[in-house]
Parts: sequence; C-alpha cells; structure tokens
Amino acid sequence: MKKVLIVTYYWPPAGGPGVQRWLKFVKYLPEFGIEPVVYVPANPHYPLQDPSLEQEIPSGIKVLKNDIFEPYSLAKFFSRKDTTMISSGIIPKEQKQGLLQKTMLFIRGNFFIPDARKFWIKPSVKFLSAYLEEEELVTIITTGPPHSLHLIGLGLKRSKKINWIADFRDPWTQIGYHDKLRLTKTSQRKHEALERKVLQTADKVITTSFTTQKEFMAKTDRPVAVITNGFDVEDVERLPLDEHFSLAHIGSLLSGRNPENLWKALAELTREKPDFKKDLQLKLIGAVGEPVLESIEEFELNDHLVRRDYVSHREALQMQRSSQVLLLIEIDSEETKGIIPGKLFEYMVSERPILAVGPEAADIEQIIRKTNSGRFFLYPQKGEIKAFLLECYELFKSRKLKASPVGVQQYSRRSLTAELAQQIKSL
Repeated sequence: MKKVLIVTYYWPPAGGPGVQRWLKFVKYLPEFGIEPVVYVPANPHYPLQDPSLEQEIPSGIKVLKNDIFEPYSLAKFFSRKDTTMISSGIIPKEQKQGLLQKTMLFIRGNFFIPDARKFWIKPSVKFLSAYLEEEELVTIITTGPPHSLHLIGLGLKRSKKINWIADFRDPWTQIGYHDKLRLTKTSQRKHEALERKVLQTADKVITTSFTTQKEFMAKTDRPVAVITNGFDVEDVERLPLDEHFSLAHIGSLLSGRNPENLWKALAELTREKPDFKKDLQLKLIGAVGEPVLESIEEFELNDHLVRRDYVSHREALQMQRSSQVLLLIEIDSEETKGIIPGKLFEYMVSERPILAVGPEAADIEQIIRKTNSGRFFLYPQKGEIKAFLLECYELFKSRKLKASPVGVQQYSRRSLTAELAQQIKSL
C-alpha cells in the first residue's frame, strides 16, 4: 500500500468547513490502496471547535503532531472577539473597523506573510525531514489555507526527493478578503512571489473550483486539477420537515454577503400575503455580520428570525434536511465567483430546494443548474427571487415542496477520493 503524508492545519477537534475535506479523504483513501499519514499542529488556535468530529477519525490512522506558535494566542489578550473574527477570515468593512481592528489587520497582513501560522514552517520542515528519512515516504500533500502550509511543502521539496501535491481549498492572492489586509505594495509582491513559487514547484496542484483552476493555469505550467468538495453518506437522523415555511442559511453570513434584494422580496411578500407572513421563518445558523442583521431589521423581518450560533456538523446536517428552503449566499465580486462552499454538496443531497445568490458567472450556478438542485440568482434580481419564493411557498402549502437533484453521485466523498487516488498514483 502506497503511503502519503498529508500536512493540514485543520483537524478534529477543529470545526467548520476547513476540516471536512481531508477528514473525509483520509477516511476513504485506504479503499484505493493508499495509506494516509496526517501531520497537524499539537496546540492549534481553532476559532471553531466541534469535538464530535474526533469520533470520525478512522481507527489506525497515524497522526503526527508538532507544536506551533501562533500570534493569535497573544492577540486574544487585547481583543478575543477581534482575534477570533480575523483568524476566521471575518473582516468588517473598512468604515466599520475600529483603530484596534485596523492595527491588527495591518500587522496580520504585513508582518505575517503569508499568514500567522508562518512560525510552523521551519520546525515542520525539520521535523518532517527526519520523519521522511526514517519512513522512506516519497509523496506529500499540503492543503491550505493557511497557505503557510504550502511553504512546508516547498521546503521539503527543495531538500528531499519527494513528490508534492499542493491542494488549494481557497485561492491565495485572489481570495475575497486578501485586499482587506491593508497590504503595502512590498507585502503584496511577497505574497505573489510565494504563490508563484508554490505553483511552479509543486508536482501537481489541486483546486476546488473551475475558476481557480483557470487562474492558476495562467500562473504555472504544472498540472492543475479540480477536485471539488463533496458530501458523505452519513447516518443522520432525518427530522420532520419544519411546519413553518423556513428559509435556512447554515454557516457564516458575513457583512459582504448581504442579499438585500432577498430581504426586500421577503418583506414585500409578508405585506402582500397574510398567510406567507404567518408561515415565514428565517433561520440563520452561525456567525452573522451586523450589516445583515441591520438589513433584516430595516425590512421588518425580525419577528420571523431564528438565530443560533455555530452548531456541530451533525446538527447542521439535521437542520439542512428539516428546513423547507436552503439559502446559499456568496459575495458579489469577481474574486468570489470561483468559491464553491462545501455545504453546497450537503445541501444537494438534503433534497431541499436551494435558493442561491451570488456573482455573475459563479461556479456554483453551473453546479446547481446541472444537478437540478435549486435556482441561482444575481444580487439585483429581486423580481426573479420573489417569484421563486412564491413558487416554493405554494408548493409548501400543498406539501409538494421538494428538490429532485440529478447526477450528484459524482460529488460523493468516495467518488472524489477515487479521483484523488488517481492523482497520487500517477506521480
């Protein structure tokens, strides 16, 4: 059985979408003749934790750990809330930032390149160099963000005869929040130079979206493959459908993702249709930006709002399967058209219709349309959003509201792992 070393920052008990991708790959790789060995920090700063995921780590998997120093552990003494937000990629609009937030962003962007986990690079290269010599292991995979982990791969590739795959769950210099880090021109050039070195040195590059693949192919002649995120066939109790006409957003709904025309459409329907007003429920599960809450209040939807903070992955799946309509909101920008949230695939197999709002030419539009799992709208399309909401509501009233997705099996974690195994074996 071929061994592969996986270098990842997010690992149980970490919560959130970052942990799911490689936890599931590790689960299925042995079925395809590959033995994964996982390398993670021993004392990480996880902004979200989900201890229940520790039960999903396959028995017998070797997990190597090494200490990490993270500035976030010091910054939290100044502001725990701001530290958690920034380390999660939650960055308020500039006009909403206080002096402390601006200072923290400037330090984060210009003193910690590519990110605040940079202090793990040299110790990890030293630790893993010794391990690779002992084990005669020749294939490694680094996954980011944090993109500093790719610099671990770069260091090992330069000193060892190894095969290296760089897996990008999100873009690097073209990620949505990159331009909010208050970068100097010198720091921006450093980011771009490091990104270029990784893309040109790795034997293979994997991305989770077609847009990012295209962007990377313009920067390197190395092979760039797309292996999206996906869903797992999990034994989760399916709760009864909500009795209300519930619209649920599972996950962070940050300030940049504020679909005002969706709130306007809902407000108009509550004024025009008394039954709709009586039945409507808006469920926001996870962190919600203040501008989003302000818009909901402005359009007099607070009486319909149900909020919960972060929930476990199992609870999230249950909520997806019991809600009437699932909301998927992406930032309306050129930089985010290649973002394909992992929850999209879990949404698809919940058999609940998806109402998605995002930028023009978004990758999610292509997937939703091809799988017949819902409808995608641009931010300005209030009339079209309103019509779809009314269509869903009428089906809800007749107890016929259900999605019938097609072709989703290609996005199962097992199928995606088969693709990954082929990439590994071809090195």
